[in-house]
Amino acid sequence: MLGTKLNRLIRPLRPLARYNTNDATITVKYNDKNTTQTTNETTNNRATPSTEKVIRDKHLANITVTSFYCQSAIEQYAAKQSTRLTPLTMMYIGKTEDGTHLLRSAQYLQKDLPIRFAHRIDDFRNLPFVVACNPLLLDSHERFIKIFHTLHTFPPIKTLEQEKEFTELLKNTLSCTSDTLPLLVEGFRESKRHIKQETLVRNFLDRALTSRLAIKMLIEHHIAMRKDRSNYIGAICMSFSPRKLVESSAEYVKKVCRLQYGVAPNVKIDGHVHSTFPYIATPLYYIIPEMLKNAFRATVEHHRHSDSGLPTVGVTIAVNEDELVFRIKDRGGGMSRSVLEKIFDYHFSSSNLADNTSFSYADFDHPIYDPIVTRDNTNKMSGYGFGVPTSRAYCEYLNGSLTIETMYGIGSDVYVRVGLLTSENRIVRL
Repeated sequence: MLGTKLNRLIRPLRPLARYNTNDATITVKYNDKNTTQTTNETTNNRATPSTEKVIRDKHLANITVTSFYCQSAIEQYAAKQSTRLTPLTMMYIGKTEDGTHLLRSAQYLQKDLPIRFAHRIDDFRNLPFVVACNPLLLDSHERFIKIFHTLHTFPPIKTLEQEKEFTELLKNTLSCTSDTLPLLVEGFRESKRHIKQETLVRNFLDRALTSRLAIKMLIEHHIAMRKDRSNYIGAICMSFSPRKLVESSAEYVKKVCRLQYGVAPNVKIDGHVHSTFPYIATPLYYIIPEMLKNAFRATVEHHRHSDSGLPTVGVTIAVNEDELVFRIKDRGGGMSRSVLEKIFDYHFSSSNLADNTSFSYADFDHPIYDPIVTRDNTNKMSGYGFGVPTSRAYCEYLNGSLTIETMYGIGSDVYVRVGLLTSENRIVRL
């Protein structure tokens, strides 16, 4: 049975594996001009595969990938270190009237993004073979190869016209990577029985998800610099309000909670509610709704048969010189030690939705949430087993932490800590 399963999984790879060619010719069109790159200077005399793996994504249809491995360009870039900018540097670069700030930003991204995608491709190559052959993970792998070559083969950016064209390519890159999260979720879930080392999955997903976050913020920042928005420098909000973030997140989660349970607890916000400061809010638009969803679900399920109503979920905001802290407090019964020990594991969920949920991805017009939703676009309160570990990875990437204090039978306090952009002691780098 296992042999049959493996045979089915690797069948799409046979044209690639059979020839094992070191040639990987990537053809990309820019302004109807072909830029062709052969990633190996010495061409083998082996026969050309009769069937090539042609991927026809909406924005990557001009690329033919003939091999997942043995591509010297990817290997060279994977050996390089990316340059992680501080948001403070991005903020102080500012904006110039002649548009040279756009040129500098585009030139940085053209140099750095191929390195970041090459690192992710290298991670896919280092997965166990049976795991890497999962069709969903394979889809992500080949998509990253195509994106790498679209960025790597783009002509050097020297004019604002080229920068404008490169910006369109960046928008396409965001579109093509928008469903990375659900592909990884379902792909690793399907492959779970083949994984012997849980740390392998955790390390891979930590790197993949935080890299996706950083790439998303860098691209969105560049795109936003082309727009004039008051109180913003690119994607950096100069007067970010944690209270407004919590309020909008709470309204969103209330709607989801009422759809599933018919009721939802109220939220009380206290602490430094009037504080404002420069910040890129993108990761918090994922983290805070996820933590509120857990608090809402625990509260409703623990008190569903109570005559005294639902207790309030409390959110305390604290801001100091180095970090922003949210404490999300619920009286939803807390967690047992056995649950607490697994809460940061990918794919672990205390909800019974975890074993029968399908996934897709949706971007909302309001940037309140970067969700995993079911394929019928119905948002769920829980069950994916990715919310807590992903939020932890995001917090740690932002030089912070996510910790949980729980009293079984009473409730839980979740502490979300992220470094401030202006901190001299806890420098955040993207």
